[in-house]
Amino acid sequence: MTIVIHHNPACGTSRNVLEIIRNFVGEPTVIEYLDTGWTKPQLLALFAMADITPREALRTSKSPAEELGLTDPSVSDEALLDAMIEHPVLVNRPIVCTPKGAALCRPSEKVFDLLDVKSGSSFTKEDGEVVAAP
Repeated sequence: MTIVIHHNPACGTSRNVLEIIRNFVGEPTVIEYLDTGWTKPQLLALFAMADITPREALRTSKSPAEELGLTDPSVSDEALLDAMIEHPVLVNRPIVCTPKGAALCRPSEKVFDLLDVKSGSSFTKEDGEVVAAP
């Protein structure tokens, strides 16, 4: 199964999702998007696959979203996309793509919905919390 994770190694949720994938499926393709950046077609495709809007994908904590005025509901999707391309950190993470679909995997256990994992299989996150596949 081909799996791609758009990952930020400084993010605990992203690290946990990566380890869940590795633990249950194997090594995914890891894209460290803060290094590679985004393109508009890439973001549009990812958001469409995940059935989310640019506003839903906007990272508002620990990002410059507020100081850039992007948290105002009147800001258009087009403006959000342009800002996400200029400031890759504005895209919430991790976004995971599998043959089952794509999702913004927050909380980290949401990734189980995209994996072929036996129901009830558990994983201990780095903070000690145990999560299980539905």
